[in-house]
Amino acid sequence: MFSHINSMGLMGLDAFMVDVEADISSGPLRFDIVGLPDAAVSESKERVRAAVNNCGYEFPVSHVTVNLAPADVKKAGPLYDLPIFMALLKATEQISGDLSDTAFIGELSLGGSLRHISGALPMVLAAKAAGIKEVFLPKENEGEVAAITGISIYPAESVEEIVDHINGITALKPLEPVEFRQAQDLSALPDFSQVKGQYKAKRALEVAAAGSHNILMIGPPGSGKSMLAKRLPSILPDMSFEEALESTKVYSIAGLLKGKDTLIRTRPFRSPHHTVSAAGMSGGGSVPKPGELSLAHKGVLFLDELPEFSKAAIESLRQPLEDGVITISRASYTLSYPCSVMLVCAMNPCPCGFLGHPKRKCTCPKGAVQKYLSKISGPLLDRVDIHIEVPPVDFSDLSREGNEESSAAIKERVEKARKLQRERFKGTKITSNARMDSAAVRKFCVLSSDAAEFLKSAFDRLDLSARAYERILKVARTIADLDGKETIEKKHIMEGVQYRSLDRKYWY
Repeated sequence: MFSHINSMGLMGLDAFMVDVEADISSGPLRFDIVGLPDAAVSESKERVRAAVNNCGYEFPVSHVTVNLAPADVKKAGPLYDLPIFMALLKATEQISGDLSDTAFIGELSLGGSLRHISGALPMVLAAKAAGIKEVFLPKENEGEVAAITGISIYPAESVEEIVDHINGITALKPLEPVEFRQAQDLSALPDFSQVKGQYKAKRALEVAAAGSHNILMIGPPGSGKSMLAKRLPSILPDMSFEEALESTKVYSIAGLLKGKDTLIRTRPFRSPHHTVSAAGMSGGGSVPKPGELSLAHKGVLFLDELPEFSKAAIESLRQPLEDGVITISRASYTLSYPCSVMLVCAMNPCPCGFLGHPKRKCTCPKGAVQKYLSKISGPLLDRVDIHIEVPPVDFSDLSREGNEESSAAIKERVEKARKLQRERFKGTKITSNARMDSAAVRKFCVLSSDAAEFLKSAFDRLDLSARAYERILKVARTIADLDGKETIEKKHIMEGVQYRSLDRKYWY
């Protein structure tokens, strides 16, 4: 007896169709799973055998062979429990009906209940693209797939519910699609109105948010660098449905989604500890998972105490920041994860933290400052558009009465600047000023005559690199957008150059 059931598999961020074939033949009592399964898939036969027996169904007393095709692609994870279970029941005629347009994914307990799996969202999207009409999956995964339309999704708590539905005993209700809504409530996020003083730093963060620029904040301990960074998500533009799907797919694959409403609607904010490894930052493992870079996709990656991170972890940022995607290569396959992030870094100017402090003296021994700062390579600095000094907060600022500008007011200006950029780059793959390539910079960064003259003198005086030159133009383009100007004027270039001067002050 033979049966065929549709299922799905994952390869990085992409899902693919898997044919689960079951053959029951005469011979010694055996249960074999073939088709390049990993250890978790090989163990499925024990979970499936127990679930069949404990749910009151008949397990075939003969030679059972299950094939997972295509056989040359590795199958990983426990998500094949449910399709193997259904293939056995169909082969033994315990279920009937045409399942050619139906797919099954899910992990089984020994008692037959369905457990949460990773990657449900990309797999359901791939099933829809492949022409599948129905998908059965664990109820714990319904939140992340609730916004998908055009396919019938049946969340179930146990295999009995699925079998009864297929056999026409008790019908399951398909999941009703939930309309995507943007996260408009900022009350749950830290607000810029809570930050006293630091007006230059706030302005730099507003520019960074308006153009999606990477930013480095340098200042002594207690100056508010972390406080400022944590409030950045409150002024970023709302996520579109496409952006929300992209971010949710990454979290789905990482197994970090549980709950009823799990479609990510606020931009991610990731702040890994400085002990994170290069693999933890970029992703990897025996079964590659997204790293911190990809988990921050369409959001913010905040690296506090930047020089304390390992050199390998820091250098792993360089190419992904440029490309917006990170590639993980193995002997038999290559995976790519998206990582279009805003990189926000914070650091002290020296090991003790008080180099250049107006009131406290630096106590670092000779050579310690240079050794500390040399941990941050020049090529990485060139990929950070904005460098801003965050000085100690004055007592007058801390004690002053009155309200600081709210995140809502800043966000309104950021949204207007982003709208200009969407219109400017319509029909291209560019999403913001920070993502412009050299051709786009030449086309859209039009300078007035006095702005061009000032930039030439600044380039010669500061000995800027070609990449730093482009960064200044990109930042100046964003400043002009915030000012509502089509042509970049001298004042915009002057502000942009200010955001590149710190690397020359400390590093040279």
